[in-house]
This record gives sequence, C-alpha cells and structure tokens, in this order.
Amino acid sequence: MPKLVDHEERRAHIIDALLRSAASSGLHSVTMRSVAIEAGVSVRLVQYYFDTKEQLLLAAMTRLATRMGERVQQRVRATGATTDPRGIIEAVLLEAVPTDEESRAFHLIYTEYAVLSVTDPALAGQPFLAAPEEMEAFLVARLTAAQQAGDADQRLDARQEAVVLLAVSAGLGLSVLLGQRTAEEAAAVLHYHLGRIFPG
Repeated sequence: MPKLVDHEERRAHIIDALLRSAASSGLHSVTMRSVAIEAGVSVRLVQYYFDTKEQLLLAAMTRLATRMGERVQQRVRATGATTDPRGIIEAVLLEAVPTDEESRAFHLIYTEYAVLSVTDPALAGQPFLAAPEEMEAFLVARLTAAQQAGDADQRLDARQEAVVLLAVSAGLGLSVLLGQRTAEEAAAVLHYHLGRIFPG
C-alpha cells in the first residue's frame, strides 16, 4: 500500500529549506532551484506547492511572523511579567534583538524582505509588513494603561513614546545583526530607556 503524502509537512519542509538558504546566503539569492536543492526535492515538487517564488516567500514570511509571535508570548510568560506593564513592554521589545539563531534568521530575512518590497510590487502590501503598526498600537495601549495606573510618567505622550521605543528596538536589533554591539548591551540600552518612562 503506497504511503500517504502529508502535504502540510511537505510544504513546511520546503519553507524551512527556503529559510535556511535565506539565513545563510541572503533572501536575494534564493531561487526555486536553490530551495529545491536545500530541501532535497525536485524543482517540479517545489512548484507543485508554490507557483511562484513570491508565493514561497510569502509563505515563509508568514511562518516566521507566526513563530516570532509565539516567541514573544513565551518570553512574557518566562519573565513572569504577564501583569506588569513594564515587564510586558520590555519582553516584547527585546524580541527585536537577535539573541539566538532563530531570532537572528528572522530579523535578517524580515529586514531583507522589507527592503525588497520597496521596489518589487509583488512583495509589497503583505499583512506581516504592517506588524510595526500593530506593535505601535499595542505599546500605546500598554503605556496608556500604565500611566492611568500611576506606573508610568503621566507627562509623556504615549504614542510618541511608542514610536521612539519601536525605533530604538529596531535600531538596536540591526546593530546586533551588524556586530556593532552585543545582545546584552542592546538589552541594557532598552532597560535604561524604559527606566525613564517607568521611574518607579
């Protein structure tokens, strides 16, 4: 009796091959053929699941975004900060700092995809590219609640602070990718900056 094919497993296998290739040689160099070689399958099989390279890239980015969302939730739970506004904000922002191979791959690939989407209409307008806007709204809500509870400086503008925090965390993440500072140094900068917002 022939073995049943698990199509979701095959799709995941191909997506993981793309992510490995992109993490090691850059998203710009990924082709359907290079993904097939990395996955140990034929180009025809890759094309069976993904008609175009753009479809494959979209599936890979969606998978990465889902995984990073899970990592944020795990980080919040691990720090025991589920009810502490500053702890939640710090845990979320620290996920923008590459601290291991998985987060390094995510930030490298996401950054390259975002840059490519500026000049390639086929890559633009994807939901995960709106993540910074969603994160800004999340931070504004947390900061506002903290101000109302008396935990954060009430003189500060929550929306402006959210924008600054996102810019700082993104810049720190890039500096870690480029080897300009360590993840620990980046975390210390974030901790210092949050101390200004949460003086207590």
